[in-house]
Amino acid sequence: MPGSAAARSSPAGSSDLLTIGQVLARLKPEFPDLSNSKLRFLEERQLVTPVRTASGYRKFSSADVERLRFILGLQRDHYLPLKVIRQHLDDLDAGRPSTLPTGSAPVSMLSTVRRFSRADLLRESGASSALLDDAIASSLISPSETYGDEPLAVLVALVELGRSGIEPRHLRSFRAAAERELSLIESALSSVARRRDPAGRARVAELSRELAGQLEVVRTSLIRSALDRLDT
Repeated sequence: MPGSAAARSSPAGSSDLLTIGQVLARLKPEFPDLSNSKLRFLEERQLVTPVRTASGYRKFSSADVERLRFILGLQRDHYLPLKVIRQHLDDLDAGRPSTLPTGSAPVSMLSTVRRFSRADLLRESGASSALLDDAIASSLISPSETYGDEPLAVLVALVELGRSGIEPRHLRSFRAAAERELSLIESALSSVARRRDPAGRARVAELSRELAGQLEVVRTSLIRSALDRLDT
């Protein structure tokens, strides 16, 4: 399993080591928003540990690149905060079992981030084309050329909800609630967001995910409490 230990053990003079520019060239097709500052931020948070040349330049191994792909995929597809991802990576590096709070099976760095075409998404989810169109029209899934695991999970859930007569149009309020939560997060981070430097923007993105995770905990607790009242 590739990890930070493998990255640290790569000799600085190896011909297969990559510059930060080469890493960006490899990963930006999958993650268009990736930047030099984002990579440096991940290094500062000790999620990846490139070696340093004698002159101080960062050099990344193939293991580092796969580790970065894994981290960025978890952020994009599962909206996890970095501290959760880092704990997961620490557990994997130490050989400990680890489960991410995504409602899915444990994720390994050997797993590849899946992308689906529209046809693949419909086949994997068992959904009809009309259901996907309704989900997009109701802003439950964003239209795209390709889709990740998160839209797949949403579409599978919509298929199951449809069996009980719950349609995407009934869930439009979920989108409105998400927008209200976003406004709450933006207000809470307004002072940090005033920083226009790359490190400041990366910090806002990370704090946003952390706050979203905490709001998810509160929301889940409220729903469970409501369900408990139904049982009494």
